[in-house]
Amino acid sequence: MVPFAAFPAAEAWPYLIVSGVIHVVYFVLLMKSFRLGDFGQAYPVARGTAPLVVTALAAVFAHEVPNAWAAAGIALSCAGLTGVALWGMRGRRPNWPAIGAALATGVSIAAYTVVDGLGVRASGSSLGYIAWLMAIEGLVIPAYALHRWRGQFLTTLRLFAAVGFLGAALSVIAYGLVLWAQTRAELAPIAALRESSVKSCSCGNNFAAQGA
Repeated sequence: MVPFAAFPAAEAWPYLIVSGVIHVVYFVLLMKSFRLGDFGQAYPVARGTAPLVVTALAAVFAHEVPNAWAAAGIALSCAGLTGVALWGMRGRRPNWPAIGAALATGVSIAAYTVVDGLGVRASGSSLGYIAWLMAIEGLVIPAYALHRWRGQFLTTLRLFAAVGFLGAALSVIAYGLVLWAQTRAELAPIAALRESSVKSCSCGNNFAAQGA
């Protein structure tokens, strides 16, 4: 995408660098939460935490304070995600390490959401911003994989290449749409609306687990 997109304005580059670092932290925390707990609980906790933190951070750094209706919608979205996680945990003792990792993941999501929201507005090109963001953060994961799978990199990569490329394409499109939306609306409502897909996915996982 980089050769075909406008180069981000100079004002956007501090945000790009900081966001790249936060995204790597997010990846590490997310994988940690998945190792410690169930996907159907860890992911809703992480995603349900983010909009609340985004609302607070956006008020401080972007001077965006939602009105009563927007605040109620954000609260409802977060409550729904929390309800999904609690529904899946009923009858079981809470896995506090997993919950802690998921909460930390949610804070990292909120941090990069606000940083990227401010950065994309300063960039002059949402397409250019997302292209360079993916290029920056995309250097770290392959470098880690080369170190982790040294001598077996290509062999291991073949097992996941097809689904990996599909996931990458969907990730770029989905987050690109989020960044474009953040140039036209306040950060907190966009963050809450973004999580609507998580509720459907997590509900399906919980019901499937009960059926199994």
